[in-house]
Amino acid sequence: MALIVQKFGGTSVGSVKRIAQVADKIKKFQDAGNHLVVVLSAMSGETNRLLNLAKAISGDEQPLPRELDVILSTGEQVTIALLAIALNKRSVPAVSYTGSQVSILTDSAYTKARILRIDDRKIRTDLQAGRVVVVAGFQGMDEQGNITTLGRGGSDTTGVALAAALKADECQIYTDVDGVYTTDPRVVSAAQRMDKITFEEMLEMASLGSKVLQIRAVEFAGKYSVPLRVLHSFKEGPGTLITIDEEESMEQPIISGIAFNRDEAKLTIRGVPDTPGVAFKILGPISGANIEVDMIVQNVSHDNTTDFTFTIHRNEYDAAELILQNTASKISAREVIGDIKIAKVSIVGVGMRSHAGVASRMFEVLAKEGINIQMISTSEIKVSVVIEEKYLELAVRTLHTAFKQDAPVQQCE
Repeated sequence: MALIVQKFGGTSVGSVKRIAQVADKIKKFQDAGNHLVVVLSAMSGETNRLLNLAKAISGDEQPLPRELDVILSTGEQVTIALLAIALNKRSVPAVSYTGSQVSILTDSAYTKARILRIDDRKIRTDLQAGRVVVVAGFQGMDEQGNITTLGRGGSDTTGVALAAALKADECQIYTDVDGVYTTDPRVVSAAQRMDKITFEEMLEMASLGSKVLQIRAVEFAGKYSVPLRVLHSFKEGPGTLITIDEEESMEQPIISGIAFNRDEAKLTIRGVPDTPGVAFKILGPISGANIEVDMIVQNVSHDNTTDFTFTIHRNEYDAAELILQNTASKISAREVIGDIKIAKVSIVGVGMRSHAGVASRMFEVLAKEGINIQMISTSEIKVSVVIEEKYLELAVRTLHTAFKQDAPVQQCE
């Protein structure tokens, strides 16, 4: 008898009809003899609606993060109760729990909380009694009993974290796509679904802009070796299995996927005194505000000064710019400039470890299209570049063709 954790996204539970369809699917799994824990997102659009209500009340000020989490957590509470009702109507014993009721303990970083531990005793008791356990994704509780949320896509993290805590046989992420593709099919119609991808590759894809899975969900799955599968909510198919194994094969593509992110912004502080510790003076306050920095470039020093550039999420641009302006005045930097019309494009693949010249090939392809590269970041299995946002789709299509991903992806036997 298998223990399976299933997570359904917002579009999967976007209406009463779809919740009923999810209930039918779950009944089939339970009838087959499986133990099931089901994690749900809020109905599609509901989190945005709640966020807009909070912004309407707060006006020009930012909503208080603690109260914002209280508001945003209610979306999942609706869907878990509706699904539990639907399951019981189908003679499937089911019980719903919020994150705090399950005891998903997090830190106190409101709107971006991280899971610290999970008390799985209540869930195991229900499973042994033959019940389907329905858990609200995206939320938890800190040590003071405050409601917290895990950030956008946090329901994926809830699902994988529960699977890890329960040592589930598989964690299945149901969404509106039938797997992980070589790139976004909406940009490249010839994009191919991959049967398998490594945790390492998926982690890079998620961190670089792929919206299929939240990065922390992949981190959890990789750390605890949770078998993770991405599936379509209402279409049959094998989906994409995310695995720890790196399959060795002549047929394995050098590049597994092309990720991109439109939500990038760039800040540059010019004329920075070139002294030890200046990088910390610049990024310390940014980190202290819980703003994540992605790519960093420091130019060669001229006249004992240098320029320091970094990228952040576009939603955090205003807050980061304000902090940087304050830093500039403290360290006697010349000026702060920014750009929100940029995008990041990345090629990812474990095959890059054993193949030279992949980065230069990428740069050559972009140069032929007249696309200027503003920043570069590399690792063993990825190369990322920052370009003007207007060239994003051209860059993705051209790279997809150049690395022969318009042909079916070869899989290892």
